[in-house]
Amino acid sequence: MLPSGNRMRRRDDFTLAVRRGRRAGRPNVVVHLLQPDENAGADAPPLVGFIVARTVGNAVVRNAVRRRLRHLMRQHLDRLPAGSLLVVRANPRAGTARPDETAADLESALDRLLRPASKGRR
Repeated sequence: MLPSGNRMRRRDDFTLAVRRGRRAGRPNVVVHLLQPDENAGADAPPLVGFIVARTVGNAVVRNAVRRRLRHLMRQHLDRLPAGSLLVVRANPRAGTARPDETAADLESALDRLLRPASKGRR
């Protein structure tokens, strides 16, 4: 389970991360990461939120996908910069994907977002 202090709850945080953050898409998940400006939020813990739409499946499937994503993100919390906002959105394919496929997609997307940005690209 994801610690309570790292759970994103405010709609404004979700909107901010999705609209202004960097994005990495994979077949099962899309990850949005908004890193804080220098000096801003340096002491705040990283916040993680999840979006699992109805297109993923019925309520049982959506909750299972959300629980799986929360469990997977717990082991990656230490990689996130302090004060950052991370939103993990499950794609429709995540409802039928094997857990190892979802884990690989999530890790790949995080690796891409946490890699230093190369020159000329945002």
